[in-house]
Amino acid sequence: MGANGFLALFRGYGIELEYMIVDRERLGVLPVSDRLISSVAGAMVNEVSRGEIAWSNELVLHVIELKTNGPAAGLAGLPRLFLDNVRDINARLQPLQGRLMPTGMHPWMDPYSETRLWDHDNREIYDTYNRIFNCQGHGWSNLQSMHINLPFADDREFALLHDAIRVLLPVLPALAASSPFADGASTGMLDTRLEVYRHNAKRIPSITGMVVPEPVSSEQEYRDAILAPMYRDIAPHDPQQILQDEWLNSRGAIARFDRHAIEIRTLDTQETPAADLAIAALTVSVLKSLIAGTWSDPGRLSAFATPALAALFQGFVRDADEGVIEDRAYLGLFGFPDRKCQGREFWQYLRESTGPGDETEPALAAALDVILAEGPLARRMLRAAGREVKRARLEEICRRLCDCLENGELFQGID
Repeated sequence: MGANGFLALFRGYGIELEYMIVDRERLGVLPVSDRLISSVAGAMVNEVSRGEIAWSNELVLHVIELKTNGPAAGLAGLPRLFLDNVRDINARLQPLQGRLMPTGMHPWMDPYSETRLWDHDNREIYDTYNRIFNCQGHGWSNLQSMHINLPFADDREFALLHDAIRVLLPVLPALAASSPFADGASTGMLDTRLEVYRHNAKRIPSITGMVVPEPVSSEQEYRDAILAPMYRDIAPHDPQQILQDEWLNSRGAIARFDRHAIEIRTLDTQETPAADLAIAALTVSVLKSLIAGTWSDPGRLSAFATPALAALFQGFVRDADEGVIEDRAYLGLFGFPDRKCQGREFWQYLRESTGPGDETEPALAAALDVILAEGPLARRMLRAAGREVKRARLEEICRRLCDCLENGELFQGID
């Protein structure tokens, strides 16, 4: 704990995993998250505690979120907790003819005809979002992600953590991309979720910015430079101030001063919690090294311009593990040799140079071995789909992914 009672850097972890609920046979989206939650709570509520894990609603009725029920002391052990809850949910969905499906997007959902918004408590929030932005689109109703919440105790820790996250954020899709399909076809993007995400609030650009957040050095500067412009710009559309809160911010990492944490939002959901937590563990290890000055002076991190980082990010959204880093100054932040490299090589280097961390847990280490050797889940899904993407093949892939989630297995193709 810091002197003010808040958790210090890396003294706790909040993990959130979003999954889509699909029809057991057809694998189309199934809008029953309210019935699922009420089957446990005995009433229509937004969230239900299941011990160390909680289940909660999201914007749409075909998505359920599983999250740590408060900060976890470490990442080890969380894969089993999440997997146990996945299996519990699948058992409860069986009478509804449903099951959970992973990945960052549903490959053939039609968001314009199949979207059903959560229409219970907090409905005014979702109705306001829908009125302003029209939530019937892939960037709103068809996306699932992992969020990592990392604490800070004071302004100094906030600035260090924010600086480190913003420089690492552009290369995260090289590990986590899992959304290469939309509307039943390959999109040409390995992380289609992030591509649609960065456009979902284009009516009010200050809400998302460039996805990569701007450099700031304190809570007050953040409020002045990032939050205040959003609240000002949305005010004419939101006179009752329903959306004027920290969570309106749609950047790829957002400050949650209400909980003294920064929430990373740019990681697609994987096929098994072990893969999600492996990515989280390696991300945390690299952030620790950046803040500790393992490779370079942490004071250099804030000097990187947001447009340059955003351009790097967009390249990795498109190409993931095959994205290329050519900026020698950027590579120098990580002590990487003075030459360009692809994302897969970069992350292999980071894994080797940060030393042992939570990812040394056997299940997490095994997941990273597959991701770095065979590519992120999106690459493996594309390989399984073949050159000409057909609906029947997509259904086979999705059925196998559902099985991977239920069984705690990594996706390495289909027979």
